[in-house]
Amino acid sequence: MPWQRAILRCVRLLLVEDDRELVELLSTVLRGEGHVVDVAFDGHRGLHLALTRPYDVVVIDRGLPVLDGLDLLARLRSRAVRTQALVLTAMGSVRDRIDGLDAGADDYLAKPFDLGELRARLRALGRRAAELTAALRIGAGRLELEQHRVVLPDGERVPLTAREFALLRVLATHPETVHTRSSLRRTVFHDAPSPSIVDTYVHYLRSKVGRSVVHTVQGVGYRLGAL
Repeated sequence: MPWQRAILRCVRLLLVEDDRELVELLSTVLRGEGHVVDVAFDGHRGLHLALTRPYDVVVIDRGLPVLDGLDLLARLRSRAVRTQALVLTAMGSVRDRIDGLDAGADDYLAKPFDLGELRARLRALGRRAAELTAALRIGAGRLELEQHRVVLPDGERVPLTAREFALLRVLATHPETVHTRSSLRRTVFHDAPSPSIVDTYVHYLRSKVGRSVVHTVQGVGYRLGAL
């Protein structure tokens, strides 16, 4: 359906799975439907990506190298990462499903699975992500994603440039995470040649919406502040 295709084109997925044949299959199918797909083959790499990049949906296996899938998920939830999460695993008993949902999963699908069912579940999670992220909270204010603007606590609306918006969205998507300058330069500014570009845009944001919007963590980097 046209409306489904429109949703699929805007969904960014993180696939955390150590079965490389399955990863190749799913990546090919999902990218062919318009998804943007990043891949991690172990739990530690998956955790790093999920904490530093904005995703609509993360698909997590349970039996991962380095860091178990449910431990990964629990760490994301403990850091207020709200990304929609589907656990995709061979562990499919009732107890397993309960454990997965209690760890913070939004959906749980056991292997072997039907590819059509997986695609339908991802469409549903994508729709839910779009509804939940129409605006991100910044203390008593919010960041409106479609309008690219900040709404201050008094109701004033402040438009942002594309780069100001991209920076603030990453911070607001992961409000408890301290982001290094290098990680923000890589994910927001695509390794721009200027080493001071992150500091420059933090200054721009503070000038527009108040100094408290971005908190400096001395010697480390930045995290979301409050309005």
